[in-house]
Amino acid sequence: MPEPAAGIAAPVRPVRRVPGWLPVAMMGLLMFGIGAYAASRSADFLSQFNLNTLLGSSGALPLALVAMGQACALMVGGFDISVGALMTFVVVVGSYLLAASYAWYQLLPASLALLGIGLVVGLVNAGLIRRLRLPSIIATLATLSVLQGLSLKLRPVPGGEINFDVTQWLNKSWGFVPVAFVAVVVLAILGDLWLYRTRSGLTVRAVGLDESSSRRLGAPSERVNWGAFVASSLLASLAGFFLAAQVGIGDARVGSSYALTSIAAAVLGGSSLAGGRGSFVGAVIGALFLSLIINILPLPNILPGFLREWSDALPLISIGALTLLALVVYQGPDLWARLRAGWANIFGSRTSRAAARS
Repeated sequence: MPEPAAGIAAPVRPVRRVPGWLPVAMMGLLMFGIGAYAASRSADFLSQFNLNTLLGSSGALPLALVAMGQACALMVGGFDISVGALMTFVVVVGSYLLAASYAWYQLLPASLALLGIGLVVGLVNAGLIRRLRLPSIIATLATLSVLQGLSLKLRPVPGGEINFDVTQWLNKSWGFVPVAFVAVVVLAILGDLWLYRTRSGLTVRAVGLDESSSRRLGAPSERVNWGAFVASSLLASLAGFFLAAQVGIGDARVGSSYALTSIAAAVLGGSSLAGGRGSFVGAVIGALFLSLIINILPLPNILPGFLREWSDALPLISIGALTLLALVVYQGPDLWARLRAGWANIFGSRTSRAAARS
């Protein structure tokens, strides 16, 4: 095979990517195995109360929503680390707008106002990224700091009871299954059908995979990127409602962990850090898997004796270790291809400059 001419990049070998269904299948098998182990060790695991806690606002529900939003940002090759601070801000503002003394007819406009906060934050994030050309991690970090400061100013100490009717409605269940969790699963399925079965979904994935090439082919890359970050913030603000139903009061520190866990859940569900790949159903499954780990560790007889003193630290260690494992298993080919292309560009440019000098 002839060598490529100087200055011309060698043809890139196709990347053998992990099938998109593999993350969901692996999470399903792991959840079944972990659930079976937990049920065999503790009778409390399969109780209606515990299963409702696992799926509801105290468990997977808010994380599933914010992970779906994070999947939108990852789809276009970005990060949205402001989601946890936005959820907290919605809880804090909700402690004023959804106060216990308010009548039902005052709650609807208040709820729309809280969703409006998500819309505004999404537009600000997208503007910082697309207009000022800031990296998404820097732009959303700035938004995170602003939202955290505002939350602490409004609620320097926890207080302000959330309206009981709102929390009761958000926590409504059929048996042990929260109604809202069923709605989130349906939303995720519809989202994946749109993403993989429609022309506009293909456009979103193409923009995330290679924005320059897709723009040359006429894809509305600007609109896609704005829409991704607005969707991320809107879903985070919606998750804030369920976080408010969980804590019941305004607390300026309640959502700080969701930024990293939302990325972990989305990555475990198959979202690529390189953009262009992801699944809303996978994000929900990833959120349920992480919530399952957090749920079972405090149960009696789950951990062997020598690990019981680690019960508070194990959830964080497990989330970090599983995220790294998912990156290696699901996205190793993508990351290796990017590394190889970077080295090829470096050494190719050096060869070109040497040839030009000679």
